[in-house]
Amino acid sequence: MTQQDFRLQMLRRLTEAPGVPGYEGPVRRLVREYFEELGEVFQDAMGNLFCRKMGTSDRPRILLAGHMDEIGFMVKYITDQGMIRFVPLGGWFDQTLLGHRVVIKTHKGDVLGVIGAKPPHLIPAEERNKVVKKKDMFIDVGATSKEEAESMGIRVGDPIIPHASFEIMANPKVYVSKAFDDRVGVAVAIETLRALQGVEHPNTVYGVATVQEEVGLRGAATAPWSVEPDVAIILEVDIAGDTPGIKPEEAPVKFGKGPSLLVYDRVMIPNLKLRDLVIQVAEEEGIPLQFSAIEGGGTDGGRIHLYKTGVPTVVISVPTRYIHSHSTLLHREDFDQAVALVSAVVKRLDADTVAGLTRD
Repeated sequence: MTQQDFRLQMLRRLTEAPGVPGYEGPVRRLVREYFEELGEVFQDAMGNLFCRKMGTSDRPRILLAGHMDEIGFMVKYITDQGMIRFVPLGGWFDQTLLGHRVVIKTHKGDVLGVIGAKPPHLIPAEERNKVVKKKDMFIDVGATSKEEAESMGIRVGDPIIPHASFEIMANPKVYVSKAFDDRVGVAVAIETLRALQGVEHPNTVYGVATVQEEVGLRGAATAPWSVEPDVAIILEVDIAGDTPGIKPEEAPVKFGKGPSLLVYDRVMIPNLKLRDLVIQVAEEEGIPLQFSAIEGGGTDGGRIHLYKTGVPTVVISVPTRYIHSHSTLLHREDFDQAVALVSAVVKRLDADTVAGLTRD
């Protein structure tokens, strides 16, 4: 299988696997398959999965972190009519939900459902143009009573996954799927570890697929304790702002124009010398690099960079369109260039370079 085909199939498998916050088991088992071919694999009690790739020295230790959980829902209540009330796991924009299919993962197997609400025909005209809130929605599994829904195996606490497949669009370099946030980051970590096989690097690299990022960066709070990293590179998705209605100053990153470097988010300002090193490496390697500042969100870096006395941390992202929905778009060249950039940066992180990241 060519590298191109391998990456395509990996992205397909990773995004189609279920794994909402707290219920990452299925996708974790899949990530373990990839990790086991690349280094020593271990897991912490929180559920974070690690792969250790030794270089020529135990230190510095470089942590490559992408979160494996995806946004989804959880069963909150079953009505007498057999409709499912749900709790969102992660941030959902209300306007993206109605009419979409979901899968409830039950102890008896998968149950297909449709997100519904009161029909517009029964809503007063003055309210018809208002956005329906999540709290007023429900999931219809085709049941006519609570007992019938329960007979399907549905229980309070069951995870609910967006029902969406991975597809290649008319432009063969563009893929659409659920869960690119942040199976893309996990895939970049895997591919960076693959790129380091049989290659000397002056450090030890730890890839980690973290859990529960979408509900408060929870896996990232425990992940560094298993590694004691000297540097962390967070691998994420970014918002491509080249769609109608978005001003350049709101989201300057463009689709298909290369990975992005986060210069600010709500929970972290990157280590400035590490940031500058990423810029320098991108220039030397001829890799296009975009810049992004996110005022309304954060990444696992918000927790990891605060480990002990602090960890020099940056966020390198792959631009995507329509994150936190059933259908996110990814440009393959952005992904490939992100892998190339992260791999090149890791090779530069020797002991002297890392020590200099925290010196004035």
